[in-house]
Amino acid sequence: MSSNSTQEEEEEEDAGVCINEALTDDELRSILARVETEKDKETFGLVCKRWLRLQSTERKKLAARAGPHMLRKMADRFTRLVELDLAQSISRSFYPGVTDSDLSVIANGFTCLRILNLHNCKGITDVGMKVIGEGLSLLQSLDVSYCRKLTDKGLSAVAKGCCDLRILHLTGCRFVTDSILEALSNNCRNLEELVLQGCTSITDNGLISLASGCQRIKILDINKCSNVSDVGVSSICKACSSSLKTLKLLDCYKVGDEAILSLAKFCDNLETLIIGGCRDVSDSAMKLLATACRNNLKNLRMDWCLNISDSSLSCILSQCRNLEVLDIGCCGEVTDTAFLLISNEEPGLSLKILKVSNCPKITVVGIGILLGKCSYLEYLDVRSCPHITKAGLDEAGFHFPDCCKINFNGSINEPAVLL
Repeated sequence: MSSNSTQEEEEEEDAGVCINEALTDDELRSILARVETEKDKETFGLVCKRWLRLQSTERKKLAARAGPHMLRKMADRFTRLVELDLAQSISRSFYPGVTDSDLSVIANGFTCLRILNLHNCKGITDVGMKVIGEGLSLLQSLDVSYCRKLTDKGLSAVAKGCCDLRILHLTGCRFVTDSILEALSNNCRNLEELVLQGCTSITDNGLISLASGCQRIKILDINKCSNVSDVGVSSICKACSSSLKTLKLLDCYKVGDEAILSLAKFCDNLETLIIGGCRDVSDSAMKLLATACRNNLKNLRMDWCLNISDSSLSCILSQCRNLEVLDIGCCGEVTDTAFLLISNEEPGLSLKILKVSNCPKITVVGIGILLGKCSYLEYLDVRSCPHITKAGLDEAGFHFPDCCKINFNGSINEPAVLL
């Protein structure tokens, strides 16, 4: 037999080999790992049952609306799932919603889970949280915001069972008290992000307990926790001095200069600060903060800080050259002078969002000065500023950046960056 005919036979045999016979599961997984888009990954699973099985086992993220029966099927199919989103909202809800029995299936079936979103799942209770704590030891992120039946008992079980928890969102969990902060301090030393917005039973004692064990916190949201004061906030500032980047204190009316001075002293890495409604904060404290955090501060909300005047605002604008978002709404003592004090020799500002609503002493003159420094401005809120009108700005001949939206009367949706 000639060599040519032998080669032809070999080529015919190669042509007849099925790809499923030629490639192992690991080789197919390697191919799937190189597929970039989710759509293409779904297409990969349509080739045949084997490819669908591999595509399913490699899937890391899933958003679902399902009861226990369907969850069990998904657990069998998506064996390596890392992130599960069961969040509810007005636009995407189903009856009866996620229940404790669903959480039992999740805890037993999705053992690799690291991220679980149960936002607004109002039917779950401490029973379900206990199961999560016992079954999902690898969990790193949990959102149970607006799960209004939850108490310290169930959430403490999560803290004890999920010791590598990094992110916990408890917005609107009205029954939460200082006890959960103690449980987190004792068990979750790697906690980086904690949201307690509206948990009005949280006090300084809870924050002190949290600070004793959780010293890697990057983001702390205690907006509307009206029972915390300088003492608790200062303890967090000292304990998390090298890590803290975002602190939200909206309507924490007991917070004043002591907390701001602690931030200035310990937290020079701070990037976002919300102190709206903290009416006792003074000019002198904000000047020290501006100087200490001048290189990193990007977002500052201090609406309704009634003691803020031109002195501190001009210091903030001069020192914090990387500031991108500023809200001084209802700071009635601020005038155009705050902007006049910015030297013409200094480089331009980085401001993208500026809110000066209800500042009756700011006029078109002040906006004009600021505009000359803010070439990146995207949103300007001048609602209820009697001396700033569209006609006045047009008459002055100011040229705003093309992308800039000016809110004169509330007809434009506000950016959510400082909520």
